Amino acid sequence: MTDGGIPPQPGAHGTTAPPGSAWWSDAMSDPWRNPYTQAAVVLPAEPATDGDPEPVLDPDAPRDRVWRPVVLLCVLSALLAGLLGGALGALFVMRGAAGGGYAAGPGALAVPSAAVRPPESLAGVAARVGPSVVTIRVSGPQGGIGSGFVVSQDGYVITNHHVVEGASGNVLSVVFSDGSATPATLVGQDPESDLAVLRVAKEGLLPVELGDSDSVAVGDPLLAFGSPLALSGTVTQGIVSALDRPIQSDQSGQVRYYAAIQTDAAVNQGNSGGPLVDAAGRVVGVNAVIKSVAGNQEMAGNIGIAFAIPINQAKRVSQEIIATGKARRTVIGAEVGNAPTGLTGGVRLGSVQENGPASAAGLLAGDVVTRLDNHPLGDAIDLVALVRKYAPGSVVTVEYRRGSTVATASVTLAADAQ
Repeated sequence: MTDGGIPPQPGAHGTTAPPGSAWWSDAMSDPWRNPYTQAAVVLPAEPATDGDPEPVLDPDAPRDRVWRPVVLLCVLSALLAGLLGGALGALFVMRGAAGGGYAAGPGALAVPSAAVRPPESLAGVAARVGPSVVTIRVSGPQGGIGSGFVVSQDGYVITNHHVVEGASGNVLSVVFSDGSATPATLVGQDPESDLAVLRVAKEGLLPVELGDSDSVAVGDPLLAFGSPLALSGTVTQGIVSALDRPIQSDQSGQVRYYAAIQTDAAVNQGNSGGPLVDAAGRVVGVNAVIKSVAGNQEMAGNIGIAFAIPINQAKRVSQEIIATGKARRTVIGAEVGNAPTGLTGGVRLGSVQENGPASAAGLLAGDVVTRLDNHPLGDAIDLVALVRKYAPGSVVTVEYRRGSTVATASVTLAADAQ
């Protein structure tokens, strides 16, 4: 029977290894040795003394060129990068020479060339109309600043009457978009329509193109030009918010009536007299009035509601001012007032001028006019403003009530005797 231990081996503790043994003499006394692990020393094999000799490598012999694909790939990548860089460089140089990229003079840093916009874009319209818009300065006791626009190569400029009001004895000057200024003379003005015509002596004027205010529609895009708050060369964008908006304006004691083009383009003091332009660059109105929540005109500012005189009316009045120095006022030939209480809308005719337009059409005092050319009339301001829009001699259709009878009549408007 054994105790299950490991039998003593040669060279155990207290014994001496026999000569030639693989055990070192004090192996059994090594404190780091696992006494249960049998150890042996493996001696290196003896070198061969016969057989084939060890092979010798020739340094000049050809070897595998594993690095060749890597070098070839690097060379091809460098060539492609060079070709791409050269092509892009040539493209930028050609674009710069054509004015569509970057251009620089000798010794100067490259800077972007001027942006080019299509003529039909809003920027293109602004660039085309801008040189025709002017800033009007009135120097003197009743001085001020406003806007205007050139309508002919021989120097006629349209603006508002209230811009040049009281200009007698004052000095008028017109400042163009390039900063040049020239004196202006007052050709004539019409306080009733709030229009005035100036004239300047300057070569190379660029007149605006006049449009047709009867052809615009609610929602059409618009640009307003002018010098709001003395900021010349300002352009704002909006749309046609309403047409034939009846407006009564009282400025400096002068009551004026407009069947105006309403717009939400930003218009402020100083825009007066400037053009309202459609998306094709044609003038369709003359900026004239703004609505504001301010308590007085001096503090009034834009709240998105502004009004312009239709260009068809402004053109007609301006031509009369140029031809005769004054303009005619269109009338219906009757005193007007609001409809009696209890009636929904309409304008009551007071006294009817004998042989006047209303009388000739068969209208009588007491008739209530409810529509003029299909425009509903809410009060007397509506009728007067719409009549002023038309030229003398225009024929309009009037719908009216006489008692319980509703009828229509054709009225030929006329100029007043003034």
